[in-house]
Amino acid sequence: CSFIYKSMEVLPLRCYRCCGRQALNHKTMKFLITFICFCIKQHYVVSAWSQGGITVTTRRAPILQQRNSDRCRLFSTSSSRLFSSAPNNNDDVVINSNNGELERLKKEEQRLSALLDSIRQQKLAVLRSRPLSIGIVGFGRFGQFIAKSFTKYGHVVGTSRTDYTDVASEMGVKFVPTLESFVLDENLDVIVLATSIVSFKDTVLEFVPLLEKKMQLSKGATSCPLIVDVASVKEHPRNILLELLPEECDILCTHPMFGPDSAKNGWRGQTFVYEKTRINKVILDPDFEEEQENQLDTSEEHVEGVDRMERFLSIWEEEGCNMIPMPCSDHDSYSANSQFITHLMGRILGAQKLQSTPIDTTGFQSVLRLIETTNADSFDLFYGLYKYNRNSGYTIGRLRSALDDVVGALLQRDGVVGVFDGGNRKNNDDNTT
Repeated sequence: CSFIYKSMEVLPLRCYRCCGRQALNHKTMKFLITFICFCIKQHYVVSAWSQGGITVTTRRAPILQQRNSDRCRLFSTSSSRLFSSAPNNNDDVVINSNNGELERLKKEEQRLSALLDSIRQQKLAVLRSRPLSIGIVGFGRFGQFIAKSFTKYGHVVGTSRTDYTDVASEMGVKFVPTLESFVLDENLDVIVLATSIVSFKDTVLEFVPLLEKKMQLSKGATSCPLIVDVASVKEHPRNILLELLPEECDILCTHPMFGPDSAKNGWRGQTFVYEKTRINKVILDPDFEEEQENQLDTSEEHVEGVDRMERFLSIWEEEGCNMIPMPCSDHDSYSANSQFITHLMGRILGAQKLQSTPIDTTGFQSVLRLIETTNADSFDLFYGLYKYNRNSGYTIGRLRSALDDVVGALLQRDGVVGVFDGGNRKNNDDNTT
């Protein structure tokens, strides 16, 4: 039989009954024809012989020339030996499984997994060898939320305008009722500012004189702790910290993209965005952070600052967060079109007093969950996302424009040119509804 594959050369396929061999059955023959034609299309050379299987070479020789020298003969063979042939030379590739290769890869995977686990254990040992003393300013809902995890890795102290002594005690946190005692009396490695965005600047203004007094009493730059913000916008707190804090204070700007509701079952897989803003009086350029760190001096203050910052970041890593280094400006640009618009839509839909119905679809149930989670946060948070992110106004404008476009398309399809008013379709031309 002969088979022509599109414009390729004719490939003769011969079934032999000689020497007592049984002819190939229809199913096997159909498979072999399909397989060989595929090889021809790829310009591979096909050869076969009586006691072996099919061998495909990687040589891309002209089909006609190869056919004249090696006629393709298909002999009957048992299915167990169909692809068992050995190659004739170094160019031949036998169509069979690479025996032992999968087992080797599995062993390598196990070895790397064990190595990774060993490194993680070593990292944990380093963290626990010198646990951080972490202070939290603003021991409200979010401050309590992060304090629970911090207690696994060090000593935690909280302070707030409201007395949370009992709540702090239950989770193993020391609560200090006044900011003055918190700053002056506690020897803290890290201070996390977990106040609302709206009150952030006022908190820093109250905090800085106490911090300066602490540094004067201690007489050394090492007395200044690492200052961390966890606000939902980044450029605003970054600018405030750089403007108001003593230059000896290292700054780390972060945004855990989750909270008590979205991460009630743990932090694993949650996104944590951060920018290393200042180390040892040097403001880092996010685009050249690694190069700058390599060029910085190796003084004790610098090494201590880097180590302290890495220890704090490692807490979030060990809790399973997806760590994303990002400039504060980029964060706010992305956030306006993700976090802010999510809260905006949740508030808008919540204002409509939507409720569950007997015929809820899965999509509508998702809408109700969005309303619930966004409205559970304080309005101060929502207002801060708008007020202190310069990109949020553009997001609102685009949303309004998109709403007009969609509603306009509906009215146009309905043959109405005008405005949509409370469910009445008004035509500006004839004032009909």
